[in-house]
Amino acid sequence: MGNCILKTDDCDTTICLNPHQFDFHYPIGRSSFSKVWKVTQKNSKQVLALKEILKSRVVAQRHVNSTLNEKEMLSILRHPFMTNMHHAFQNHSHLYLTMDFKHGGDLRYQLLKHKFVEEEAKFIISCVIIGLEYVHSKQIIHRDLKPENLLFDEKGYAYLSDFGEAKIWAQENSNDVSGTPGYMAPEVLCQQNHSYPADWFAVGVILHEIITGSRPFPGKNLKEVKEKILESQVQLNVDTLSTSWSKACEDFVNQLIQTNPQNRLGFRGVDEIKNHPWLKDVEWDKVLKKEANPRFVPKRGNNFNREYVSKDWSDGIKPKCDFKQEMFAGYFYVEMPHSQNVDNSQSTNMRNKSSFVQPHIQSGSSSNQRARGKSSVRVDKNI
Repeated sequence: MGNCILKTDDCDTTICLNPHQFDFHYPIGRSSFSKVWKVTQKNSKQVLALKEILKSRVVAQRHVNSTLNEKEMLSILRHPFMTNMHHAFQNHSHLYLTMDFKHGGDLRYQLLKHKFVEEEAKFIISCVIIGLEYVHSKQIIHRDLKPENLLFDEKGYAYLSDFGEAKIWAQENSNDVSGTPGYMAPEVLCQQNHSYPADWFAVGVILHEIITGSRPFPGKNLKEVKEKILESQVQLNVDTLSTSWSKACEDFVNQLIQTNPQNRLGFRGVDEIKNHPWLKDVEWDKVLKKEANPRFVPKRGNNFNREYVSKDWSDGIKPKCDFKQEMFAGYFYVEMPHSQNVDNSQSTNMRNKSSFVQPHIQSGSSSNQRARGKSSVRVDKNI
């Protein structure tokens, strides 16, 4: 049974979906409550990525809100530089989400296989900037940018993925601590109001990791990362590296990883980033139209860790089976023909970043706020 979990007679068979309408090839990703498969839709022959989410594990790990949120965010967003949603449906045991399939794997996998040079990194970051410019134009903050959530196609273009922690910007959001330690902006870690600059901080961390192989603020857990951030302002020095990177690149990274968001590149808007000297030779329109030549092209074949993604869960988490199906009500989406035309516009009519006043990060700023709200912090095994 597919999406018709209450009354099958009320279901339109043209839109009622179930997993049997897809040919499952092999897993390409996994999380603590889901597996992602390469599939082919039988009727259309379209190759897609299908996320198979086990309801009982989602409930047990208290990830219901982020799981439902991802579907809601993807129903709002559609762009050439993100993994767009095609279907969402469910049965009694699982939620299913189909998205664009990308052949090139994620940046985390490629970082383990390939040593990137400056021009390759610049092209990847350019794709990310274009994707984020669109997401921010919809007043949405991604909030979980990291190498695992940047996917490559077979040509080498990079795409934003995983919108489970994304949220529409709200002026008062200090209670909302979401993301992955090591990539979370200081203002998020310290439970202060935050906005789009939090995503630009993560871009700086990712580029720092591409260049050096490590994050600027490392730590084994959230507490250690926070202590490192509050300790001092880290500065990248390319002169200490064994590989050649320009001073313009160094400056770009250092401006993005500023702990005070008001000093961070991008605080006053995306044009501040796109006009930085390091990106002066980027032909933005060509990249957006995919008429540019990516500097890095993934190897042909399967760009996935087959051994890892094929493993069964052995984390000791006991699935919670006494949940109410009503908590997943409304988990349904079918791509309409007109929605296949992705939004190529790059609207600059975003909220004025200069009106977003962020207090300077203080070491004790969150001590009285720790109990507020509900946090959604992802564990990153690579920290």
